[in-house]
Amino acid sequence: MPEEPQENISGGADGSAAAVFETGEAGTRAEAVVDELGRRYWQKTYGGKDAFESLVRTILSQNTSDVASQPAHDALMERYGSDDSDLAAALAKAEQSQLAETISSAGLYNQKSEMIIGAAERICAEYGGAGGFDAFVREERPSDVRESLLDIHGVGPKTADCVLLFAGGRDGVFPVDTHVHRIARRMGLAPADADHETVRERLEADVPPEKCGFGHTAMIQFGREYCSARKPACLDGPEACPLYDLCDRVGVDEVAESVVDPAAAGGE
Repeated sequence: MPEEPQENISGGADGSAAAVFETGEAGTRAEAVVDELGRRYWQKTYGGKDAFESLVRTILSQNTSDVASQPAHDALMERYGSDDSDLAAALAKAEQSQLAETISSAGLYNQKSEMIIGAAERICAEYGGAGGFDAFVREERPSDVRESLLDIHGVGPKTADCVLLFAGGRDGVFPVDTHVHRIARRMGLAPADADHETVRERLEADVPPEKCGFGHTAMIQFGREYCSARKPACLDGPEACPLYDLCDRVGVDEVAESVVDPAAAGGE
């Protein structure tokens, strides 16, 4: 079974532990898909990452690749994340132009630096710093944590859910990025025109809570290897995709070898 890529900064090697789940007949097609992804890639449980650092990492990853955002994260931690300091306190005091320069490899660095400083200021004001925020994310009700995170400027549903999953270790949280959004609709696991929140609601309803975490990370990997936006593997024939028999291929015309967004194809 392959190892989860280190550059997948939403998950990665730290903050995760290998796990084995009982096998048996899946209750839903979405669970069958996640089970197959788990056999192909990894079955893991997540949690234990520092909550504020997870928030920063996920903001850095917005609208860019892990390959671009990882150096930005490393540079930020080198400049502001000394072992004896509170990262939130350090970033709340950061000079915006200096932080923007530090994270420039992540793209949209002016906006992201403003978001990070604003989040740091709020977390220091409301939770006393990174430590208090970490305790809040781990100990309070997930719905309350999610609501509070979404009230921070620059934090959307995917960012909030990644913090809940990778820092809080919360079961039943299935973050939806562009890969998950595309694949769930293409496979028919969610309505073809579903927005990110509707996809999340459908997956969290249809996948057992303990499987949602690795369902998210493994589906991202599947999107990178097989189910890309422009040329999914199924265009090379049924044998080219390991999930062919579980997929409705909404928006994929195998005869014409053409692909459109599922919403443009209609149906579920």
